[in-house]
Amino acid sequence: MIAIPLLALVLAGAPQDSPASTSAPTLPGAVKSAPRFTPEQEQRMKQKEEQFRLSREPARKEAIRINDLAANVHSEADARKLVNAVAEELTHHKHLFWAGQKYRHRVAHAEFEAVSDSAGLIAEDRIVAVWNDYVREIDAPEEALITVAELHNFRALDFHFSQHNWERDMTQSLWSMPNIYAVDSSGGLAEGCRALEALKIVNNLHEQFFRLHFARQQVGSGTANFRLGQNDVEPSTVGPKNLAAPAITRGKLAASSQVHVQRYQDPIRPAVSRYRQEHGEQEYDQLVRRLFDELFPAE
Repeated sequence: MIAIPLLALVLAGAPQDSPASTSAPTLPGAVKSAPRFTPEQEQRMKQKEEQFRLSREPARKEAIRINDLAANVHSEADARKLVNAVAEELTHHKHLFWAGQKYRHRVAHAEFEAVSDSAGLIAEDRIVAVWNDYVREIDAPEEALITVAELHNFRALDFHFSQHNWERDMTQSLWSMPNIYAVDSSGGLAEGCRALEALKIVNNLHEQFFRLHFARQQVGSGTANFRLGQNDVEPSTVGPKNLAAPAITRGKLAASSQVHVQRYQDPIRPAVSRYRQEHGEQEYDQLVRRLFDELFPAE
């Protein structure tokens, strides 16, 4: 959807720090030693890790299959197969209105158009216009409005982290498939989106707007560079240690000085809740469908 989740990022939680030992005081500046576990505790942790790996293996294999489909769209029939696979996998969890056949058809048509001709890519300014219409309709704070530069930064970071997560078995999932992104001949992020990427990006704006705040700080601080043809650093060459504040060229990431992201309140969900209370679920659903029509017009 536009406001209903399509995909999300895979977030791996860091382990909790163990309480410090009480046998001796901890000196200021001292480095804490790693917590020690008994053989029984280590065995239980290994068993839980293996159980988790086995529990998600079917979903991981399905994600690999769908990611392969996304890399091999040569006809509209291929695009329909891809969109159907994504929709059916997602509806195991919750209802998505666009999973209806008439909506799937539009997404599949847009997906094939984007893959077969770069002119068919969904332009970033079009996504920005649809998102900003949504923000105004739900009467969200002005800070929820975005610019094309901010959206491109948001996309480039999302693309990089999807690539990074896909390299590890534990974070391979439907939510981190890299092949749904539109790339140029050099492997960098294209200026427009494929259909499934557009849905993912709008979903992520809705569900994780704090990430847009990070992209906005980059634009505001001048660490983003949008000059076409500047390919300073390929996304694959930027390691996790350099991702605290990457500068983003057109579809590329480059290391830069750290940008501190301040804590702030989510401007989207409270506005959505208020809109639903004041206007009702039916009117909200109509709003979502109207915006979907703007992003994927009927033929």
